[in-house]
Amino acid sequence: MSDLLPTDPTETDRPARWSRATVYPDMWADPDDDPRARDQTGPDGELATLLNFLADYRTTLRMKCEGLDAEQLARRSVPPSTMSLLGLVRHLAEVERDWQNWITDGEPLPKLYGRRDADFDEAVAEQAVVDGAHADLAREQAATDAALAGHPDLGERLGKDGIAVRELMVHRIEEYARHCGHADLLRECVDGRVGQ
Repeated sequence: MSDLLPTDPTETDRPARWSRATVYPDMWADPDDDPRARDQTGPDGELATLLNFLADYRTTLRMKCEGLDAEQLARRSVPPSTMSLLGLVRHLAEVERDWQNWITDGEPLPKLYGRRDADFDEAVAEQAVVDGAHADLAREQAATDAALAGHPDLGERLGKDGIAVRELMVHRIEEYARHCGHADLLRECVDGRVGQ
């Protein structure tokens, strides 16, 4: 726990803010240790750029969950919100499945967790639930990626509603980016770790 940052003295119930980064103390990790780090040359083309951003946000979510036990992952650390890091993982698995339904003409896949809001409400502090959530997310991400791999034309319209591949890709990035912002706050309240 290097580079401890001072806490607000009125927030004595909150953990001290910290980062593993030493180069930039407000970052999650040093640039040389960041799995998202790439050279300065961006990818060529719109599709490659969109996929790059999506991959980075997916990695960021995994990073925000690393090193925590089942109780910490399930903790609703920003009341009155019912969000938890585990709930976010489950929610994004559910959303990935929804995206598969958007692009098919067939019968929709059933919800992963049953009733509405079960992704958050049933995110309980049990290791089997944590392991299941991570497996669900990896499986649903792979299925959505595979379903879209055959549609490299970003202007192509898919599914009953005729959603453009470009719109779906941007929506996926937006969904992960928004929830990575939530994960920033949730994680800081769990153990004080900060950084993008």
